[in-house]
Amino acid sequence: MKNKIFKTFHYIIILNFLIQIAYCVIMIFFIFKNPGDSAGPLFEKAISLDHEFFVKRRLYAIEFWIATGGCAIYLALTEFRHLFTGGKNLNQS
Repeated sequence: MKNKIFKTFHYIIILNFLIQIAYCVIMIFFIFKNPGDSAGPLFEKAISLDHEFFVKRRLYAIEFWIATGGCAIYLALTEFRHLFTGGKNLNQS
């Protein structure tokens, strides 16, 4: 029973990271897009953007990288630990 609770909590954490990453992608590429332009990267149009608009978009990009990095670290510590420890289980002495 205890293992099932921890496994459920583990998958909720992973799902939370994935939702956060998807939310940031939607905000960066579809909500905060250049007015009158299609979704996607800004390239040279970034020079002509309003400063406040550009800062909001950049903050969502930073949030995206923090969520992606957090997800990568969490997965490295929980799912891929055996790859880094040579197949040894660290919980057993």
